[in-house]
Amino acid sequence: MTNQEVLEKYQDYLTNEKQYSQNTVISYVTDINSLINFLSSEDLGELEYTTNRIAKFYVAYLHNNYDPKSIRRKISSVKTLFDFLIEYEVVKDNPFKNVVLPKVSKRLPKFIYEDEMIDFLNNIDTTKPIGFRNKMIFELLYGCGLRVSELTNLKIKEVDFVKQEILIHGKGSVDRIVPIHNFAVSTLKEYLLTIRPTLKVRSDVDNDYIFVNHRGNQLTTRGIRDILQREILKQSSYLKVSPHSFRHSFATHLLNNGVDLRIVQELLGHISLSTTQIYTKVSKERLQEEYNNAHPRAKKH
Repeated sequence: MTNQEVLEKYQDYLTNEKQYSQNTVISYVTDINSLINFLSSEDLGELEYTTNRIAKFYVAYLHNNYDPKSIRRKISSVKTLFDFLIEYEVVKDNPFKNVVLPKVSKRLPKFIYEDEMIDFLNNIDTTKPIGFRNKMIFELLYGCGLRVSELTNLKIKEVDFVKQEILIHGKGSVDRIVPIHNFAVSTLKEYLLTIRPTLKVRSDVDNDYIFVNHRGNQLTTRGIRDILQREILKQSSYLKVSPHSFRHSFATHLLNNGVDLRIVQELLGHISLSTTQIYTKVSKERLQEEYNNAHPRAKKH
């Protein structure tokens, strides 16, 4: 079986049997292609003939070219590939099964302070349709703690204005219900009634996505990143954040204001509580910072 045949069969398996999202499938395929390109450049043959020695050779190559987090992801992807090939009797052993993954130092998630968040949102120019749409994007990212892909895939039918909540299709096909605060509800209503139609009218594409671009097509995650960077430049802001920082800020601000950790876990759609617990450290560091800045005896003289 050629590398291309393996890749196509594996991609079909991830999409149709595992039902992974398009972004997840793309990530797996990219990682597998990294190994395929390595095998080709070193003239080491097809994937199905990869040995333990070749696996060690590839891991050494990764250590020389990637950071620990990327190495862990790439090795995890190829391990999963070879487990798949074993199941379908293409190979007998997984050459990567005994590979030791590098340790990754846990970095605290970046978040925006509450006053900075309010200033950023209030300074978005909403006099034009695109500006109004942009403010709505960041209001929902921050107000509901959404992943960027969850926001771009959000459809009108998934918003319940009576109950003031949104149905979110999260990672691993896990659905959750997220509440929307009053201001976001009223702003979203105005956007859907008066702003979105002006954007949709330019397109002959029929879709139900809440957020569309100037051509009326579904916004992409990359489009959201570009919108954020343009808005930061426009405001001459010093914020160094990504769209995901709005989700981090959502969690951190809730914990800072006394919300129970398990409630935050449910709102974020985390399967494991340990994933949510990293925000408690962020919250404690903020507490220490506020204490040092406020207490007369803690201030530097």
